[in-house]
Amino acid sequence: MRIDYHSHGEIVRAMRGLSSAVAEHLLEPQLLELVRIRASQLNGCAHCLEMHTKDALAAGESSDRLNLVVAWREVPFFSERERAALAWCEELTLLTERDVPDQLYESVRRVFSADELCSLTMAIIAINGWNRLAVAFRADVGNYVGKAVAASH
Repeated sequence: MRIDYHSHGEIVRAMRGLSSAVAEHLLEPQLLELVRIRASQLNGCAHCLEMHTKDALAAGESSDRLNLVVAWREVPFFSERERAALAWCEELTLLTERDVPDQLYESVRRVFSADELCSLTMAIIAINGWNRLAVAFRADVGNYVGKAVAASH
């Protein structure tokens, strides 16, 4: 690791504040983990992939679905709502490469309320920020203890 950004309290506080702005009571925890995993795949963030894959498994997500998030368009394992969230995630994560089409926005709005879509968008912004911190400072991989494991100790 280059810099342990977790030891810089003001940065971590700011990022946690951004992350906590996501109203998890509005969105399903499994949906949020799928979005976090997909953004982390696109950004090549091994640290966040390890973290969110372990947390998703601990929350009851299936390994089949997690293994196929990268190919979510080709498999029947994801609901309409999850597909909309994953498509929205991809467009916002790859924003520098393309625009967010009106057609995508309209399809996402069919399955998410305005509050839910704002929350989903904030979750995508947050994971992209965490990805950038972890990739820039080469956060460690292989040592993450999932939330469920940590809570049981």
